[in-house]
Amino acid sequence: MRKLVLWIATLGAILLPALYSAPAQAQATRTWVSGVGDDANPCSRTAPCKTFAGAISKTATGGEINCLDPGGFGAVTITISITIDCHEVFASVLVSGTNGIVINAAGASVTLRNLNFNGLGTGLSAINILAATKVYIEDVMIMNFAQNGINDARTSGNTKLFVRNTITRNNTSVGIRAVATNPNSVVLENVHSVGNAFGIAAGTGNFITVSRSVASGNTNAGIEADAGAIQFVNNTEISSNGTGVLATGTIQLTNSDILFNSTAITGATTSFGNNRIFGNAAVGTTPTLGAISNEHGQQ
Repeated sequence: MRKLVLWIATLGAILLPALYSAPAQAQATRTWVSGVGDDANPCSRTAPCKTFAGAISKTATGGEINCLDPGGFGAVTITISITIDCHEVFASVLVSGTNGIVINAAGASVTLRNLNFNGLGTGLSAINILAATKVYIEDVMIMNFAQNGINDARTSGNTKLFVRNTITRNNTSVGIRAVATNPNSVVLENVHSVGNAFGIAAGTGNFITVSRSVASGNTNAGIEADAGAIQFVNNTEISSNGTGVLATGTIQLTNSDILFNSTAITGATTSFGNNRIFGNAAVGTTPTLGAISNEHGQQ
């Protein structure tokens, strides 16, 4: 009997430090949300959370939040490197009077995929980027926000924004707005920015490349660049806007259609000579043919 008691005491002394050192609830590299989940759950596949805000506190840095079934998963502020991906599931962020997703994650990499945002006419911005080194936005639908669809307002330099296969429409201000205060690079591919005040707008110090995209039905301008900003627009439809291209800064156009706008172009732009400008109420400012890009380049 004495030997048994001694063995139990020895085992307890070995295990006690390990018990004290274990966290109450370890963060998972993958968490789950469900339309019928509960934020009191651990956000596992069998016990999912209800909202993105509930899941993010239980997700490790660099981890991923996925959706089990359709639902409205609410607004969230992201402060770490993370992926939110709801592939093949209808996942909505429905907000009123606030932002949808705020990214405030200095030095982080954030990916948002397969999400729908609806601001109901009073939501501020669908995606408001305040800090992060790289942001990837893919396969996203944005509509009805009182400010902007995607608002990139980072203050640190050398940041990147990549947007692909995304629609932003019927927002009161700008569909996609880059106003970072230090040099910032934005790449847009297969983006539709329609029915906003401005389609795609670049603030001073920002560089935007647009390819295979549509800027249409925007009341003020489809493509806009402030002084000190650059937009390079390739293979893009710019149609039925108040002004198709509004250039205070630098806008370079190649292989694009500028059609049926009230004014095709306002301000100085550079063209490779292969755009199609047709059916506008007024042509405005004719583009300047650019210098040869290299000894074999177009003019």
